[in-house]
Amino acid sequence: MNRPVVVGVDGSPSSLVAAEHAARAALLRSCPLHLVHGYLHPLGYGIPLNPYELGVPAPNEEAGKMLEQTAADLAGRWPGLEVAVRQVAGGPGATLVEESRRAELVVVGSRGHGGFAGLLLGSVGTQVAAHAHCPVLVVRPAEEPITVDGPVLVGVDGSEAAELAVGYAAEEAARRGAELVVAHVDRPDEEGPAQTGDLVETAAAAARGSHPGLTVAVRLLLADKPEPALIEASSGAALVVVGTRGRGGFAGMLLGSVSQSLVQHAHCPVLVAHPYGQAR
Repeated sequence: MNRPVVVGVDGSPSSLVAAEHAARAALLRSCPLHLVHGYLHPLGYGIPLNPYELGVPAPNEEAGKMLEQTAADLAGRWPGLEVAVRQVAGGPGATLVEESRRAELVVVGSRGHGGFAGLLLGSVGTQVAAHAHCPVLVVRPAEEPITVDGPVLVGVDGSEAAELAVGYAAEEAARRGAELVVAHVDRPDEEGPAQTGDLVETAAAAARGSHPGLTVAVRLLLADKPEPALIEASSGAALVVVGTRGRGGFAGMLLGSVSQSLVQHAHCPVLVAHPYGQAR
């Protein structure tokens, strides 16, 4: 089955930037692109009954025109791209999480309609990044120019989630013809650099072994906390890949603190390395 790249589109500038990135991702993967708009019943706010008991609402005509125009623009700019559009009755976040069950990749913008300027990732993006059943690309920050020529950055800490992230990062770097940078953050006062070096070198060797010819570099970062160090390192990257949980992550937390920080504050798009088809 040729699973699609799915992107949520609501007409906001952030979602249109996300759609552009989704088009590129679809072509790199030789996948179709699906533009999806989740919509709620017009009576779905502030009334003391289930509006869907009144029947499933009809698709929004204005949103339909927006989707068709976006599809036509993308097809014109990306020759060979196969684009389909869909409106789905339901909340945007829940719609994209459900779509992720059958997707190769889900792409979301950093903010949608109604997003507050101080909210770095809107509620839809947060919901999808945490609960999707496939990898999620969070396109941020929409207000800054984003390089597509830099390396792919991935942090490692020895956890299973980081191991999966390295695999996805290697695939993405190979698709893009980019360098892969495998990074680890140590506290300045910690001893045992040899063990840390082994951890990073093992991850780098695995990436080279799975993708012969891939250029892989290692970086050891010294910082009291990994979050600010990796956020700073992301400023020169085209993409940063994160796992869903790292070492010490609580089972009930779908995104660990490092992943959450990068999703909210990275200087480039963030790929959240969800495994395919895992129930959440």
